[in-house]
Amino acid sequence: MTEQIILETTPLNAVDRCDRCGAQAYVRAVMLNGGELLFCGHHAKEYAEKLKPVVRAIQDETAKLSAVSSNVN
Repeated sequence: MTEQIILETTPLNAVDRCDRCGAQAYVRAVMLNGGELLFCGHHAKEYAEKLKPVVRAIQDETAKLSAVSSNVN
């Protein structure tokens, strides 16, 4: 089993867009060659298995999708 490193980096925000479809990105994949790809939750799941051999680290913020806002009345 390959262990993936979880990044402690700048959080993804609304400006970060999925490289596949342009939706808001919730996952950053840092490649072995130093490049990075950003994915929405849907595409991160779709490409997860294909990325495993070429990824150095994953920053997964998909938990934000199910988080309850404290601003809800």
